[in-house]
Amino acid sequence: MKSRLLIGVLALLGFAVLTTSCDKLPQVELDAAVAAVETAKAAQADIYAAEAFNALQDSMKVANENIELQKSKLFKKYSVAKAQLIAVATLAPQVKQQAETKKAELMAEIDTTIAATKALIVENNELMLKAPKGKEGKAALEAMKSEIAVIEASLTEAANLQAAGNLFGSLDKAKAANAKATEINTELKEVTAKYTKAKRK
Repeated sequence: MKSRLLIGVLALLGFAVLTTSCDKLPQVELDAAVAAVETAKAAQADIYAAEAFNALQDSMKVANENIELQKSKLFKKYSVAKAQLIAVATLAPQVKQQAETKKAELMAEIDTTIAATKALIVENNELMLKAPKGKEGKAALEAMKSEIAVIEASLTEAANLQAAGNLFGSLDKAKAANAKATEINTELKEVTAKYTKAKRK
């Protein structure tokens, strides 16, 4: 009788240990972390905050690996994984904001570069009217007109890329157009200055 009672008590103790030692899968925290990472990616954090987003994904990977490890154990403890998931869910909005800030900076830089290049085009057209119109000068001016047409087309492409959300591509295109417009501007100013100086003699 005593042995049966002892077996019963041991069984109850064993059950108590099992129920108190086995944590439940932190599904709420897991869902929240997954949703937070997806929200950050939807904000293009993988592009405009790549380093931070990669770190976020690495943290999520570690948490998932921890969960899988605990699933394989008899006595499951998800406290560490739960804390990791909470950290991911907390960090993700910061990564999203970092991406949004970078996008805003790029948009502003694109707008400024396009506006500056358009102003250079206007100035270049005015300078061409003052440039020498000799045989060589005329050929050079025709070449410049063609180059300016290409620059204007590049600015249109840059604006289209910006509208499509390809901000890095847009900025690269705008910068290249600006560099070319600046080059033409410098050349025209030098030629015009020499021509003006020669006329005064």
